[in-house]
Amino acid sequence: MILEAARQAPSAKNLQDWRFVVVTDKATKKKLAVAANGQTFIENAGAIIVACTTSDHVMRCGQAIGPIDVSIALEHMCLQATELGLATCWIGSFYADKVRAVVGVPEEVEIIELLALGHPADSPKEHRREPIESIVSLEKWRF
Repeated sequence: MILEAARQAPSAKNLQDWRFVVVTDKATKKKLAVAANGQTFIENAGAIIVACTTSDHVMRCGQAIGPIDVSIALEHMCLQATELGLATCWIGSFYADKVRAVVGVPEEVEIIELLALGHPADSPKEHRREPIESIVSLEKWRF
């Protein structure tokens, strides 16, 4: 269900340029934790998802679609995981060359993010959020 949620995510030009390597093997997760700047807590996740893009297309606005499309798909995964009572953690601190070596991602494919997925180790904390008027302005920039 979680991977299907990602598959159903929208993508620029409907390119569906994301690719996901799902790692559940304990030894491989350990290697990924080392590649993720020594973040050993991710070894305990049920799965680590290596999220990649196959596109180098840039939108007219100047933004690369790969990181955006992959992020949308990952957030669909996060929402579905939450619905199922699971927890996720985005991992941006990693060495792409080391991750690439662990899971065999080809050189022409960009690794965007890692996502740890599993049962929560503890109760989620409520994070402080900015008030809505600090992040939303109607009609014109008024910050």
